[in-house]
Amino acid sequence: MIKCIASDMDGTLLNSYQQVSQENKEAILKAQSQGVEVVIASGRSYQEIRFVLDEAGIHCPAICVNGAEVRTKEGEILSAVPIEKHVAKKAAEKLMEKDIYFEVYTNKGTYSLDPDKAVEILVDIVVSANPEVDPEDVVKRAGERTRHGLVHQVESYDLLFNDETHQIYKLFGFAMDAERREAAEDELKELTELAVSSSGHNNLEITNRNAQKGIALETFVKSKGIHISETMAMGDSFNDISMLERAGRAVAMGNADYEIKSLCDVITATNDGHGVAKAILEVL
Repeated sequence: MIKCIASDMDGTLLNSYQQVSQENKEAILKAQSQGVEVVIASGRSYQEIRFVLDEAGIHCPAICVNGAEVRTKEGEILSAVPIEKHVAKKAAEKLMEKDIYFEVYTNKGTYSLDPDKAVEILVDIVVSANPEVDPEDVVKRAGERTRHGLVHQVESYDLLFNDETHQIYKLFGFAMDAERREAAEDELKELTELAVSSSGHNNLEITNRNAQKGIALETFVKSKGIHISETMAMGDSFNDISMLERAGRAVAMGNADYEIKSLCDVITATNDGHGVAKAILEVL
């Protein structure tokens, strides 16, 4: 029996227009009404996750920033796994050496040196998950990241690295040039304290090696008295692998890469075909 359902957001819970469909919402509410714990597991910050869920009228716990932070449905921090400051600085240096744009995710929100790039990085994630979508439509929606204060501009990341009140959760790199991006990834993997994954064709997600969705999910369900074997996880991208490998029932979206599908027990419909709802109703 499934007692917990964990869902990725981009390319999974969200459709091509970055919204939760009515079908997905109703399935989540039905699961919750039957006592099933529903948790969102995303590479996004809590602020960005909450913005989308509030718009949809969904209230549930969240595994944020790929597992670097876990929050209750009321927004209280249950756990946090930041990157040590000296390691974060080394990673930032490697990205800058390769001329790769990156954002810094912290306990106080997401920061960028270039607001236009902040839009571009989300467009990459959405278009990677939804190749048929018009990028111009995505740009309009992605602009909400800055319009609603979900991404803050700073003159230098040193202001974050040198501020004791800021915990560094993730460096989110973006580069269209595959050669530079892959070279940076190889160097970042030399820092054994880090985990390096991806949620789009052109990005790099850099977190503490213990800040992974699967690790966070396992810790979360244990705190609820639920065994990981009683959990269903749904995802479409490489930053979902750690939870898909651990969950008792692993569900790949119809729009997921072949490699992701090959890891899973079930393949559901696409994110535009309300795959999350279908997977939930099947186990209910």
